[in-house]
Amino acid sequence: MESILKSENELVENNELIKKEYNEFEIIMLIYKKALNDTVEKFTHLEQLLNEHYKYEVITNITSRIKSPESIAGKMRKKKIEINYENMIQNINDIAGVRIVCNYKEDIYKIRNIIANQKDIKILKEKDYIKKAKKSGYSAYHIIVEMPVKIKEEIIHIKVEIQIRTQLMDFWATAEHKVKYKPKKKLSNIDSFKLYIYAKIINMINDKMFKIYKKQNTNVKDIAIN
Repeated sequence: MESILKSENELVENNELIKKEYNEFEIIMLIYKKALNDTVEKFTHLEQLLNEHYKYEVITNITSRIKSPESIAGKMRKKKIEINYENMIQNINDIAGVRIVCNYKEDIYKIRNIIANQKDIKILKEKDYIKKAKKSGYSAYHIIVEMPVKIKEEIIHIKVEIQIRTQLMDFWATAEHKVKYKPKKKLSNIDSFKLYIYAKIINMINDKMFKIYKKQNTNVKDIAIN
């Protein structure tokens, strides 16, 4: 916490876009955004290497977002954590988030293994919602990592959440979020069950599509990227 706030002067001096005086929260968010940009840049490079090696789009899309102050505060209240900067940094792992979308379920594990082999990335936590989906049917692979952010001569390690999904998983998750969380009317138990069944069908389609691809491409070996 102290090392992050200590970097305020360096950030302001080296960013021409900053025209106003930042408070502590804005300074912290600026550093999270830097970590997010560095993560996206890294995976954009990996995307090119993977796509060239496997001769198809292993990674089809990379998106990123920073949680809003309201969302961060709401999550801290839900966790019954006192709202202050130190608790925020220590306990909220998904302030900065990157979503990587790929074609096949097996691609998810290729990407996960490449992340694990990156010398400058430290994995703090992993959740495999593919082998064990959530009760709702949600599937994806979640990784909390520490990304090094350089502020002048100082290296600060910032947590970033990486979600890896197939295109079909991403479609289901996006649609489910819209119908479940956006409308004011609560989703019925029957419709919740339907969404769960649709998730199972999507999972089956993922597997079937990969079997067809594998039959046509038996000579491609895995790639190791450090």
